[in-house]
Amino acid sequence: MDSAQRDTPAPAPASGPTLFAGVLMLVNGVLSVLAGITGIAKDDVYARLGDYVYKFNLTTWGWVHLVLGVVVAVTGWGVLKGMDWARGAGVGLAAVSIVAQFLWLPYTPLWALVSIALGMFVIWALCADGSAADRSGAGASGKGGSGAGGPGGADRSGAAPGL
Repeated sequence: MDSAQRDTPAPAPASGPTLFAGVLMLVNGVLSVLAGITGIAKDDVYARLGDYVYKFNLTTWGWVHLVLGVVVAVTGWGVLKGMDWARGAGVGLAAVSIVAQFLWLPYTPLWALVSIALGMFVIWALCADGSAADRSGAGASGKGGSGAGGPGGADRSGAAPGL
């Protein structure tokens, strides 16, 4: 094993708001899977309130929730494990989930509004947490091996420190 492989740190598990976002994604994904199964198995469980522009067959909605729920839950697990890919995917999936819940409003209005709010928190938590930069050693402290700028701390690339 060469020195580059030994110096590569393992992903740090999530903490703080990111931990909470990962748990929310995992739970919301499982609940979406259950809602999807319900929509697929029993078309008569959900009743639409009034006429709605975005009409879909409930079986179709069931499949949308099932697939989206599985992907969100897996990504939430990745966020909990500290995987860098999961942070970006989590932001994108939370945005898609917000749109899906908006379109799902006539079927479960209260839960859709709660899920939209949770999705917005997940986006904020995954975007605002700076622990990914801290894990890579490119933070403001300059403790990252060769670091930005080398001797004297001058950054010759023109980029701001930590980018």
